[in-house]
Amino acid sequence: MPRTRSLAWSELKIGVMAVIALALTAVLVVAVGGASGFAWERYDLKTSFPNVQGLKSGAIVRVAGVEVGKVTKVELSGTGVDVHLSIKKENQSRVTTDSFASIGSMSLLGEPLIDVSPASTGTPLKDGDVIKSRRPAAQLADVAETANQGIEHATALLKDIRDGRGSVGKLFTDEELYRELNAFVASANAVASSINRGQGTLGKFTRDSRVYDELQGSLNNLQDMTRRINAGEGSLGAFLKDDRLAKSLTATSGNFEQVSARLTRNDNTAGKLLTEKELYDRLNSTIARLDDLTRNLNSGQGTAGQLLHNKEMYDNMNSAAKELKELIAAIKQDPKKYLNVRVSIF
Repeated sequence: MPRTRSLAWSELKIGVMAVIALALTAVLVVAVGGASGFAWERYDLKTSFPNVQGLKSGAIVRVAGVEVGKVTKVELSGTGVDVHLSIKKENQSRVTTDSFASIGSMSLLGEPLIDVSPASTGTPLKDGDVIKSRRPAAQLADVAETANQGIEHATALLKDIRDGRGSVGKLFTDEELYRELNAFVASANAVASSINRGQGTLGKFTRDSRVYDELQGSLNNLQDMTRRINAGEGSLGAFLKDDRLAKSLTATSGNFEQVSARLTRNDNTAGKLLTEKELYDRLNSTIARLDDLTRNLNSGQGTAGQLLHNKEMYDNMNSAAKELKELIAAIKQDPKKYLNVRVSIF
């Protein structure tokens, strides 16, 4: 029968201490490298991105640039990517409904991480809530893509220029346009040379001091005239400055308004002429009769017409008037000869 060996207390004590040391080591590993503290000191949030740019589980989570947690899970969800965050509860008041999560990096070529913007407004997010995400700042890949697009556009532009497209392309390839542009430049040089030599109006203006003096004199006269007008001198100045003239114009305008009002009120001859159709028709009829009478006189119709156009009738009337005048003169000279009154009494 085999003999059993009892464990000494010293051996048991070493085993217990080893187990405790292993447990403490596991706890420290979880606390320091696992998920930023113990489970009861953290709370979880969730966000989504269309592209996480290589973000992995265990990446750093920062709030205002300070490390506050870790990324616990990165998984595909539809056309996007869901990212689960584990953050220390002591920062819960800084992460609210107005905060945003974006993808950043430690350096230009560093591994991606999550940046959370702190907010003093909004309601603090609780465990399991979703934090809004936004597009991160331009990364090196975005800059490279933009530069590539710019190079492609520049290449296409150079190709169009070589093919003679557009104004610049025609300038480089069209000989006629080049000759016209060269002729224009030559003409401009000729004009500039003429001006420098004092030829033409513009050349005299730039070279002849008398032209400048005359222009300066005209400006001085204009300035003096403006000063006199502002001072109320002369007819124009009085027109602008004299209050009596303004009052006179105002009174004239008032009188004109009164006349217009009376004409509109139809309480006078002119007003009735303007507003009453019957009076207008009568006046128009009278004018028509006068036109007929004038036309008859001009055509020699009637006694008055014959008198105006028949010379024989005019001479007869003139002779009769002359004889009547001689008779009246003879009666005045010897009234007894022509006026013999006899009174008979029966």
